Amino acid sequence: MAKTILIVDDSSSLRAVVKLALVRAGYAVIEAGDGKEGLLQLDKAPKVHLIVSDVNMPNMDGITFVSQLKQQVRFKFTPVVMLTTENQDAKVAQARAAGAKAWLTKPFDPAQLLDAVSRLVLP
Repeated sequence: MAKTILIVDDSSSLRAVVKLALVRAGYAVIEAGDGKEGLLQLDKAPKVHLIVSDVNMPNMDGITFVSQLKQQVRFKFTPVVMLTTENQDAKVAQARAAGAKAWLTKPFDPAQLLDAVSRLVLP
């Protein structure tokens, strides 16, 4: 059975590119347009193995999303990859403190994303 990945990003075109790369690599994908929608999608999903999230989004930003996610026992150990245009050390530190495991900057190389995902998704 395919591992499921949640993509949280307010850009539908970016979600489409990330989804295409992940689906081609054999992953199942769920999408959300911001952190609030991401939390709602997680409530509906039986199991999510990894999350790819943007930082700057309306309604709920990525760092707040990760903080709220990690407060839930069910998702405490779910790895999160931040995929964003941000590259400030302070933002990276905030995301890591919230519970993010990896940080990739846009524009991104799909192979680099797939490498990070494969390292973080448990067999």
